[in-house]
Amino acid sequence: MSHDLKPILNEENGINYAPWERTVSRILTPFEEFIHRQTTGGMILMAAAVIALLLANSFLADTYFHTIHTPLALNIGSWGINMSLHHWVNDGLMALFFFVVGMELKREFLVGELSDIKQAALPIIAAIGGMVVPALIYLAFNHEGEAMRGWGIPMATDIAFAVGVLVLLASRVPKALITFLVALAIADDLGAVLVIALFYTHELSLVWLTAALALVIALFTLNASGIRKVTPYFILAVLLWYALLQSGVHATLAGVLGAFTVPARSLYDPSLFITRAKVQLERFAASQREDNSIMTNEKLFSVTQNLEKIVHGVQTPLQRLESLWHLPVAFLIIPIFALFNAGIPLQLSALGETMTHPVMLGVAIGLLVGKFAGIAGASWLAIRLGVGQLPTDTKFSQVMAVSVLGGIGFTMSIFIAELGFAEQPEYLLMAKTGVLLASVLAGLLGFIWLWWLGNQNK
Repeated sequence: MSHDLKPILNEENGINYAPWERTVSRILTPFEEFIHRQTTGGMILMAAAVIALLLANSFLADTYFHTIHTPLALNIGSWGINMSLHHWVNDGLMALFFFVVGMELKREFLVGELSDIKQAALPIIAAIGGMVVPALIYLAFNHEGEAMRGWGIPMATDIAFAVGVLVLLASRVPKALITFLVALAIADDLGAVLVIALFYTHELSLVWLTAALALVIALFTLNASGIRKVTPYFILAVLLWYALLQSGVHATLAGVLGAFTVPARSLYDPSLFITRAKVQLERFAASQREDNSIMTNEKLFSVTQNLEKIVHGVQTPLQRLESLWHLPVAFLIIPIFALFNAGIPLQLSALGETMTHPVMLGVAIGLLVGKFAGIAGASWLAIRLGVGQLPTDTKFSQVMAVSVLGGIGFTMSIFIAELGFAEQPEYLLMAKTGVLLASVLAGLLGFIWLWWLGNQNK
């Protein structure tokens, strides 16, 4: 008998431990807990941004910039896509990021913080204020020429960073305040997606737009038909990505559109799940009396497969895919995006010129001051007019502090900067500098303010 088939039984609870399994578990369990913390994604993202900055300002700078702009082609016969690694990351991998964002938006609209208009009113109004005021501040600094295209950059809030900072203070802030920021950031994400779709497009191809529209209709038809298998959605979403890539509309929107068509219905209701699961557990118990090893007892293995199908049946495809893609996006795709986009060459000799450049000032002040004024001002107005109410057990001073955290624009702001200033490297450099400067200051100031308010409440 193979060693693998010999159980090492823990008589107390019926768990089979291999010789080194407990030791490895003691090592891996803290690591697994770290991976699943809400703040971990922000920490990894920050580390990737720091590495990109170090590479861009070291003796490896030429290698770094050469690598991210290396062309990579995908060819099948006469057909092909030829883009740089930088574009594959921004147009390809980021489509998966927007896919997760889209699924989060759909879930929030169906059952989350944005499903109840009374609860959603304040964060939605706050998000609108937090988008309009930064854009106006940016345009005050850049009201003519190509620089005007950057007005959408300071409108966006980075949900991973902002919520990560707030979670670090979880013991000092009401839970409802975290919920408020999450809802605000999700509404902000929706606004950013609409801005990208409507204003940050290239020359449009009506033929490819028509093809994209047909694919979107096909995706919604699949959903309306009750098809729950994800493979057809995946195939159509990939085709939609390519159609949008050719159309002039940014291809990452395929992620959002595809996400909104993912079915949110389960095959079994909970009562049927319980009934079917009980039947399988009874079969498992009966089969176990014949042979206790799942490796040699085909009936036991068959029952476990049936149980797996039943579990999938009670879950919705939306929940399953969101859970499946959350970690790869948070811990792989977004850090890669930061690594490819946060590398800004810093020139101390030109620091004065950089700090007074209208694009840099428009982005930095738009994020740092505009987000605070827009979110806090719109929230105050909504509460005064009676169309919104403060989150449970919170003070308006805490909402003001959270408004500062809204100035952390990192991922989405840099993404919009890449779209707006793809042909203006100087403006792109200034915009990224403004995003990084404002995001760091907003994170620090918001953290300190909330920490101080937490001490006042003790």
